[in-house]
Amino acid sequence: MGASSFSLFGDSATAMVSVLVFLASGTLAFAVMVAVRAREAVRRRAARVNIDEDAPSSRRSLRYASLSAVQKLIDYTTKNYSTADNKDTKLLRQRLIQAGIYDSKGPAYFFFARIAMAIGLVFAVMFALPILGFSGTTSYWLFVICGGVLGYLFPSIYVDRRISARRQEHQSGFPDFMDLLVVCADAGLSMEAALDRVGRELGDSYPSLTANIHMANLEIRAGRTMTEALEHLADRLGLEEARSFATLIQQSDELGSSISDALRVYSDDMRHKRLSRAEEKAYALPAKLSLPMMICIFPTLFVVILLPVIVRMVTGNW
Repeated sequence: MGASSFSLFGDSATAMVSVLVFLASGTLAFAVMVAVRAREAVRRRAARVNIDEDAPSSRRSLRYASLSAVQKLIDYTTKNYSTADNKDTKLLRQRLIQAGIYDSKGPAYFFFARIAMAIGLVFAVMFALPILGFSGTTSYWLFVICGGVLGYLFPSIYVDRRISARRQEHQSGFPDFMDLLVVCADAGLSMEAALDRVGRELGDSYPSLTANIHMANLEIRAGRTMTEALEHLADRLGLEEARSFATLIQQSDELGSSISDALRVYSDDMRHKRLSRAEEKAYALPAKLSLPMMICIFPTLFVVILLPVIVRMVTGNW
């Protein structure tokens, strides 16, 4: 009797603990749900009455002060670099456009990135070198100076690499662009309609070239002449072929000659140039392979051929 009552009491205690755990979990989940719903309701009301981060209460926050300081620094850099009309700034703008950076504040961001990268790499090198055991030596300051110079040059190197990659894409796609223009001209389309059609056809293969063609179409719709739009297209592409194409269209328009015939002749010339570039790369391949062969293949052959002879000479087993 006593054992059965103890077992019953133990079972009821376990059940009571389970119920209490369930009630505690349910209460906690309900409280979290109520808090989330209340927060969402407050956010919806704030959005309804147009309360944003520019409110006076948020202007004293650290985030607002940091964003305001960064914006002032960017505006100052833009005022002193982006709006300048000297030769270096114009050249920098042209480089950024050829790299695909069309923002009017691009030069300011470029100089800001130079300063930030130089300072950042200097501090990074200063903190990393003592860990590697270079503290207090002459090489320490040499590495620090090299880190600052590398950080200062890194944005320019990045822009040059982007220009090179985009120019290679433009050079590869320009003959196809000319061929499609000839097809559109033979079909009776005007130059504006042909540019628009070709731009849509080349979108998957050459996205950068397509974007520049689309910008030329927008310039023509905005009121620029065909010659001006093609000249700006040539400046953005950075190709001599594009500048020659703009000159060709201008002369054909001024002299009254057939644009279709001119495009066909120029398209053939573009195909021959592309074939010539491919042949030039093929002919330069043996010269480029000579150095890797001398460094990697010939020493291995010498070791394979002469090692048995050297072993027999050393051991005396002929």
